[in-house]
Amino acid sequence: MSHPPFRADQVGSLLRPASLATLRARRRAGEVDQATLRAAEDAAIVEAVRRQEALGLAAVTDGEFRRDWWHLDFLAQLDGVTLRDNAGPKFGHAGDEQPPIATVSGRIACPRPIMTDDIAFLAGVTSRVAKMTIPSPSMLHLRGGRAAIARDVYPDLDAFWDDVARAYRDAIAALHAAGCRYLQLDDISFAYLCDPAIQAQCRANGDDPAALPATYATVINAALAGRPADLRVTLHTCRGNFKSAWVAEGGYAPVVDAMFSTDVDGYFMEFDSARAGGFEPLRVLAEQGGDKRVVLGLVTTKVGELEEADALLRRIEEAACHLPLERLCLSPQCGFSSTHHGNALSVDAQWQKLARVVEVARRVWGDAA
Repeated sequence: MSHPPFRADQVGSLLRPASLATLRARRRAGEVDQATLRAAEDAAIVEAVRRQEALGLAAVTDGEFRRDWWHLDFLAQLDGVTLRDNAGPKFGHAGDEQPPIATVSGRIACPRPIMTDDIAFLAGVTSRVAKMTIPSPSMLHLRGGRAAIARDVYPDLDAFWDDVARAYRDAIAALHAAGCRYLQLDDISFAYLCDPAIQAQCRANGDDPAALPATYATVINAALAGRPADLRVTLHTCRGNFKSAWVAEGGYAPVVDAMFSTDVDGYFMEFDSARAGGFEPLRVLAEQGGDKRVVLGLVTTKVGELEEADALLRRIEEAACHLPLERLCLSPQCGFSSTHHGNALSVDAQWQKLARVVEVARRVWGDAA
């Protein structure tokens, strides 16, 4: 086995079993207790892990089955973070329903472990690499920007970013102590900031969108400073994944210099549609040298139609014209259920797509690991 990111990899979330979704609704209604829900989550995660192992994936996730939102369940556990309803403007193309926005109402800190029980359970039920996903530090800023950070708490954003980095270092240290050796930072900001509409919203929030990629890269590096040598870290970016809807569009050229300056081992980059542009920006990473990998998100999680293996092979060949083949991997472009709602495809289609990723990786690199 090699090391993460693997030749055949995945972003993280899986479609929630219907029975688990029903039980979670009953828990919210006070009809069952937390222990009952936790036991059901445990059972569903074990079943999902067995399916991932059977497909030949070298890294497995818990499908984010214990979360409602890919980012908010984590962020809300930091001191100083408050969730508020999103009154507008509307992001994306998923109708009127919008995720809440993480706002900063106090000093940011991580005084207690977050989601350490989750990674400990996952690592205890598999012999494969247990992969943990958490939102990137930038997710405390992107949606609301300067306008969502209390000025009486943080008149100076440098102090805000210092606290965010410190909180993340504490959170990551606790996850490592609980058994995490493969951590993914989900950071939609880099891909979003390629879109002029998102840039305009950033200006309305009181920020300079041209400066944000470098700001976000700096805080990511500060958050990862001093990380354990045996902790592999990747960064995932995409253009939105809410009930099969997308938010942003635009090629990566405006952000790759900053994004590729982050101290991670690989990048999960969405390339499943024309909205992502071409592979040319990968040349920036090639020119840097080193051994950082790019995981090509060529398999869409937004619809159930299965990609043809030969078509994926051709696209990998195209990407290899810009970054050497040995530095490339393959995955879906995002998770299958970034929120508890899930995307508009069947569970069978989900597993078929992951199987196709493994199949193509073996054809290209001779191995899925």
